[in-house]
Amino acid sequence: MYYSKFLKLLTAAVVSSFMIIGCGTQSDSRTGSFQVLLHDAPASYDEVNVFIESVEVNKSSDEEGWITVGSPQQVFDLLELTNGVLQPLGEIELEVGTYEQVRLILSQDGHSVVVDGQSHDMFIPSGAQTGIKLNVNAEIEADIDYVLLLDFDASRSVVVTGNQNYLLQPVIKATNQAISGNIEGTISPAEAEPVVYAIANGDTLSSTYADAENGTFRLIGLEEGSYTVSFDPTNENYTSKDTTGVAVTVGETNDLGSIELSLN
Repeated sequence: MYYSKFLKLLTAAVVSSFMIIGCGTQSDSRTGSFQVLLHDAPASYDEVNVFIESVEVNKSSDEEGWITVGSPQQVFDLLELTNGVLQPLGEIELEVGTYEQVRLILSQDGHSVVVDGQSHDMFIPSGAQTGIKLNVNAEIEADIDYVLLLDFDASRSVVVTGNQNYLLQPVIKATNQAISGNIEGTISPAEAEPVVYAIANGDTLSSTYADAENGTFRLIGLEEGSYTVSFDPTNENYTSKDTTGVAVTVGETNDLGSIELSLN
C-alpha cells in the first residue's frame, strides 16, 4: 500500500517536472516579426545606385551568430527612396530577445553614381564589403512586429576624390519605427521644388525633396521632440522659409498643411 502511494507520488513529480520543462521550452520558442525597410535623404545627383546583397541581424558581437533577414541581391537607386518611399529589404520571425546589431552586406562592385547624365562607378572600401554594422538593440517581443528603418544618406555617402573618382562610404542611421513619428505637408507653389529639412538642436536629422508635381513632402523616422522644418527652394525664384516649433509625437504624423513660399 505504502509502496503504491510512493509510486503515485513519484509519477506525479516526474510528470510535473516534464510539464515545467515543457512550458519553459514553449516560452523560449516564442517569436516576433522583424522587418527592415530602406529609405534615403536627397542628394544632388541624378542617381545613386547601390548593390545590396543582404541584411543580417545578431544578438551579440559573435561573428558566428548572424541571421539573414533578407537577401535582395539587387541594385537600388537611393534617390527613388525619398519623400516617405520605403524599400523592404527583408522580414523574418525571430525568437524573443534583444538583438544588438544589424549589418548591411554590399557587393564588391555594381555601385554607381550618375552626374549630369554620365554614370561613374563607385568603389567601396574593403572594410565595408564585410558589412556595415549598426547598433540597434532591437527588442523582439512575442507576436509583435518590429520595423527597423534604415536611412541611407546618399549625399554624405558619396565621396569625390581629388582625381574625380567616386567612393561609396555608407552613412546609415537606424530607427525603430515604433518610437518615431513623421512630418508632412504641401508646398505651394510646387514649382519652388524645395529641399525640406527637419532640424533639432542645430543638427539636420532628416531631409527630403518636395514632389515636383503636387508639392507634397513627408519626413519619416523622427524621434519625439520639437523641430524646425526648413524649406530651401531649388528654384531660385523663391525664397527660403523656416517653420519652428514643429512637434513630433511617437506613432503620429504632424500635417503642416499648405506651406506658402514667396517669390524673390
